[in-house]
Amino acid sequence: MTISALPQTSATSIAEAQRAVPGIPCAAEGPVFKEPWEAQAFALAVTLQEKGLFTWNEWASLLGEEIRKAQAAGDPDTGATYYQHWLATLERLVAMKGVAGGEALARTKAAWARAAERTPHGTPIELTASDYAT
Repeated sequence: MTISALPQTSATSIAEAQRAVPGIPCAAEGPVFKEPWEAQAFALAVTLQEKGLFTWNEWASLLGEEIRKAQAAGDPDTGATYYQHWLATLERLVAMKGVAGGEALARTKAAWARAAERTPHGTPIELTASDYAT
């Protein structure tokens, strides 16, 4: 899957991300993703950067920290977990910038897990209000 599947991201912003953030898995046509969630996390980060929440230099620095932390914990650094680090960086930044606190992120992760658990394989996951009940 390529980023072209997400039309809301501008080619200019994608090119800026590719220049500023080393290691983005790419093909000739741009970033590539193994799973839809990877493309969505990428597009969300690009959108938040376009809105001025952070700079690409800030992103690259924090992403590097996340990757080093994962390597220290035993991540084999084969590239297979790249977007897990991207997502961890995204969560860290929105918490640091006050967009969403740790509690809100934890509640959303738990809600997502509940929704995923009840959803048959191959069916889109849909969050409901009951997923947020504790």
